[in-house]
Parts: sequence; C-alpha cells; structure tokens
Amino acid sequence: MSARPPYFRARRLRAALAASCAALLLTAGCSFGEPEPDPAGEPPNLPTPSASASPGGAGQQAVATVLAKGLRVPWAIAFLPDGGALVTERDTGRILQVGPESGPDGLRVRVVQTITDVAAAGEGGLLGIAVSPGYDRDRTVFVYYTAEQDNRVVRLQLGGQPTPIVTGIPKANVHNGGGLGFGPDGQLYVSTGDAGQRPNSQDVKSLGGKILRITPNGKPAAGNPYPGSPVWSLGHRNVQGFAWDAAKRMYAVEFGQNTWDEINQITKGGNYGWPQVEGRAGDKRYTDPITQWATSDASCSGLAATDRLLVTGCLRGKRLWVMELTDTGALLGQPSELLTNRYGRLRAVAAAPDGSLWVSTSNHDGRGDPAADDDRLLRVVFAGGDGGRS
Repeated sequence: MSARPPYFRARRLRAALAASCAALLLTAGCSFGEPEPDPAGEPPNLPTPSASASPGGAGQQAVATVLAKGLRVPWAIAFLPDGGALVTERDTGRILQVGPESGPDGLRVRVVQTITDVAAAGEGGLLGIAVSPGYDRDRTVFVYYTAEQDNRVVRLQLGGQPTPIVTGIPKANVHNGGGLGFGPDGQLYVSTGDAGQRPNSQDVKSLGGKILRITPNGKPAAGNPYPGSPVWSLGHRNVQGFAWDAAKRMYAVEFGQNTWDEINQITKGGNYGWPQVEGRAGDKRYTDPITQWATSDASCSGLAATDRLLVTGCLRGKRLWVMELTDTGALLGQPSELLTNRYGRLRAVAAAPDGSLWVSTSNHDGRGDPAADDDRLLRVVFAGGDGGRS
C-alpha cells in the first residue's frame, strides 16, 4: 500500500471512518486513507513523498509519509481550522505553520512567529501549543514555554505580543512538562513536571507535577477539586502528552524514573502517586495506570486519541504504542508497537482533521542520531494485510 498526501474532509466522514477503524484495527487491520473528495472541493494536488510500511501485531501495518523535513526538535502540533498545523520548535523558539499549501517536496513550511524570551536549555524551551476553539472569531493561540525564571503559559495572536496568563510553573533542565490542550468542556488543560523537585508533585500549592485546568484567561476553572486552585490532578512526575477519547475521558502519558512509564486515565482530583509510587502500586490512595512499560521501551511524549484508540510517540523507545480501549476506558488486550526504530525518536502525536495521525521526530534534541533530513513530520495511517478500506 502506498500513502497519498493529506487533505481535509467533512466531519461526518471522519467520525464514521474513525468508528469503523477502532473496531477493526487491532484484529483484522484497517486502512483509513482519503475517502472520495468533499463536495466542497477537490483535494489539493500534492506531491507523493516516499512512504514506508511497518508491521505491527495481528496483521496491522502503519504507513508513514514524510510531510516536512529539516525541522529542529518539533515539540507539539495543533491544527488550524483551514487544515494547516502550527508546530513549535523547542530550541529555536519558532512557531511554524505547516500546510495546507504544498510544494514540490511536501507541505509548505513557514515561520509565523518567534517567541523571543524562550530560554531553551535541556528539556526546556518552546513546548506545547493549543489553538482556541473559537479561532475563526478570536484568532488566538496559546503556548507553553520556558522563560528565564519559570515555565509559563501565554496567549497571543500570531505576530502579536504574547500575554502571560499563567506564570510561576517550576522550571529546570529536566521535567518541565509542557502539554497544552482544550478539553471537551472548553477549558484549557496544562501539564507540568516536578522540575526535579519531588515534593512539588504532592504539594497542592505548587504548580509543579500537576495537570492544571484553567479558563482561556488563565483563571482556575469552575469545578476544580481545590477551591481557587488551577490544580486538576497531582502526583505526576513529568506529563507532556494528553488526550480525550470519544467518551470525553482524559488520558495522559507519564515519564517514569528508572522502571515504569505509564498511561493514566485522568480524573478530577486524582493522585497518581509520584514520588511515592512509580507504576502500579495497588495502593488505594493512588490511581494506578491503565498500562505501563519499561522505560527502555517507552519514554513517551505525545499522545493522541481517535475514537477508541490511544497512540503515543516514544523517545527512548523509538516507536509508536497503539492501545485500544474498552467501553469503560480500560485497556483492551495488549498495546501494539509500530514504526519501531524506523525514524528514531518520536515525540508529538496529533490526530489530524482527515483522520490520520501526524507524528514528529526528535532526533536533534541532543539524545538522538539525526539523519540528513531530520527532524521530520510524518503522516501515519494504519493498514491491514488485506489492504482494504473500511
């Protein structure tokens, strides 16, 4: 099977396609490339970059197409209403727009803003990005970055001056968190790390080692578990990626220390145990992960959800882990690994408007072995051995 370049289609087609794929993917396999053109217009006439297939469990394959190359530590991906994406570069402080226009080598990439007070060092820099749910009206984007004194969340219109809305998040060379995303409730969620200071994670007064839930103005959202506090959950070591499934349940991927990396279902006021617990503990005071891996097989950063599937991109593990969920949000069967060692370190994973996944490599982050065209943005679709379309 060969992959074609992406285009963006009607929402009702995406929903039907995601639902059928979720039922078939981990058993018989499923292909979700492009459907027929949307009645509103033809797909753009993009070039066909090289594609490669990687075998997975139960006859499953992933087909990856390179959309863009020559990036530098692309950290997060957020889609715009026109189908293009905003991508942050951790070390340069640049916000890139990728697509929807195309060129001879893939999607067009251009710099739309540089955040000048980013203080990139170690794992810190320009990290998460989220597009306002009302972007067509307010043109607002939110970013999370490491400044001289702290990690912070700012609000901006592209090309305009950033306005800080959350400051004072602990920073360090490691464990800076950095995830941003709007939940189904319209509130902005922020994932932070413990900044190497373990007590932060269990201290409700600290913003470190938490998932925060705030309004678009940066205030604690109504209904948070601690009155007047932005804290939604605690006991995290370093959360970067999170996502919601079709049932509006929240999940997050967690970096462990030396033993276990985790996928957790996130609930209001949940305590996930760090630093007392790493991985499953069976202790009623803490919430156990729905799955865990040895750190050598994982160290995952980005997380995306599509209907009943969770997909996470792993740095040290150099692979995608694909998980299917039950009706109750538990793990169904065992995770399946894909693209192992094919593209090096994988970081961001985002569900695109066309039903595919966009994945970024992270081989220029100081811990990888970059190829000549790294770092890259990949478009990933799943395909079964029968090559049929669901």
